[in-house]
Amino acid sequence: MEPVRYKLIEFFIIFIVLPVSFAIPYPVILKFILGIIGFVYVIYVLLKIENNRFKIAPNLNWKHFWTETGIKLLIIAILTSVFVWFTDREMFFEVVINKPLLWLVILIVYSLFSVYPQELVYRTLYFQRYEQLFKNKKLFIFINAVVFSLAHTMFRNPLVHIITFLGGILFALTYNKTKSTLLVSIEHAIYGSWLFTVGMGNMLGFPS
Repeated sequence: MEPVRYKLIEFFIIFIVLPVSFAIPYPVILKFILGIIGFVYVIYVLLKIENNRFKIAPNLNWKHFWTETGIKLLIIAILTSVFVWFTDREMFFEVVINKPLLWLVILIVYSLFSVYPQELVYRTLYFQRYEQLFKNKKLFIFINAVVFSLAHTMFRNPLVHIITFLGGILFALTYNKTKSTLLVSIEHAIYGSWLFTVGMGNMLGFPS
């Protein structure tokens, strides 16, 4: 089987078949096993085929990253605060006010065990392995946002699809600019943690 055809099949399974299957009713343990197998395969591909070395790049522009991320966070914070205030006021900062320990634990667990694995798959693997399949860079980034949104099909919520699509655009642009899984993971963790903090955690699967 030629490499391009193999990559297309691989792409279809990892980014379409597996995520969509998680929205179909079947035993959770089986979903967990399939997810673990898929993630182990991704790590194998990154290490053994793409020859990645998981280390922090020495030339990251941290000042520019924090400035840009801070501006985007401010915009997101204003928009989401207004949204929660007018649509579900009882949830406005409810978890951080009433359950601060749960809030802190969830943020740590989410950042380490959800965000980073997602970024390895949806940015690192995607950009390093499939970019050659797309001639148009804008389409490449657009499709990244689409498949990232598709990964959240299990929540069965149109608003979640919109939020994750927009997030996918932001994260794809960050990774495309920095080529850093660390930076895009930090950005992802900040925005996701904010959504949980402001009161939008339920729709995104956060415990409350």
